[in-house]
Amino acid sequence: MEPPDHRMNGRGHEEVARDLLGALESNGNGNGPNGHVSKAVILAGGRGTRLAPYTSILPKPLMPIGERAILEILVDQLEDQGLLDISLCVGYLSHLIRAVFDSRPDPQASITYVQEDTPLGTAGPLRLVPGLDDTFVALNGDVLTTLDIRALVRHHRESGNVFTVATHERTVKINYGVVYLAERGDTNGRVEVWEEKPEIASLVSMGIYVIEPRALDYIPAERFDIPDLIQALIAAGEPVGAFTHPGLWFDIGRHDDYEQAVAMWLANREVDAATDLSGVENRTHP
Repeated sequence: MEPPDHRMNGRGHEEVARDLLGALESNGNGNGPNGHVSKAVILAGGRGTRLAPYTSILPKPLMPIGERAILEILVDQLEDQGLLDISLCVGYLSHLIRAVFDSRPDPQASITYVQEDTPLGTAGPLRLVPGLDDTFVALNGDVLTTLDIRALVRHHRESGNVFTVATHERTVKINYGVVYLAERGDTNGRVEVWEEKPEIASLVSMGIYVIEPRALDYIPAERFDIPDLIQALIAAGEPVGAFTHPGLWFDIGRHDDYEQAVAMWLANREVDAATDLSGVENRTHP
């Protein structure tokens, strides 16, 4: 399946595939800490209903991309960027996630688990995580991206936000002719504009956030989601900001994104194999 143009940003498949390889094969050789933020919370407790039936036997964060689970890739990336204190908020099939990370060889990060006995939404589990007394990063357990979290944290600090959302531009194509009428509300009126199959570009949340501890005061005891928290912060006049990432981003919880990420990983492997074979041929036949 070919990635849509808005993800390619004018680049060739080989270049994008190599970007993905960098995301997939992060091995902890990072460039030091990012703005003294060392705490990350990964929200990995959901059921992943959009990826059914796969998620009937695997929690969504353990869906494989190539040879590793997406959550393993994500933890490697956090380690690579200096976030070495990681809390995993787990619920559905959490014993499988624990089994993977309890047997992880040569871990750099300290990983602790926060168990959700009942679903608490995407913001609710943050109330259960100990030690969130300084700026921290929170992210969904099913994102694959080349986002530089250090740059996100720097922007957050410079902007004075209480909550910063990493965003990405996505384009949605409407596969119909869209009709604009001269008079709003008159569904039988005159047609003023006709637009055939328009594309609408919007900034969307990547599921990655930088949060100040005082934002947690707005999370009630009941189930609460990140959009609810953002609305509560805005209503209270708290500064909520955005940081836009133009590079690679997949929401693995979507079938299309998951299939494209796997296809791109396979394409990258084919590129590497062809390069290796070319090298062998050149050495064998000068």
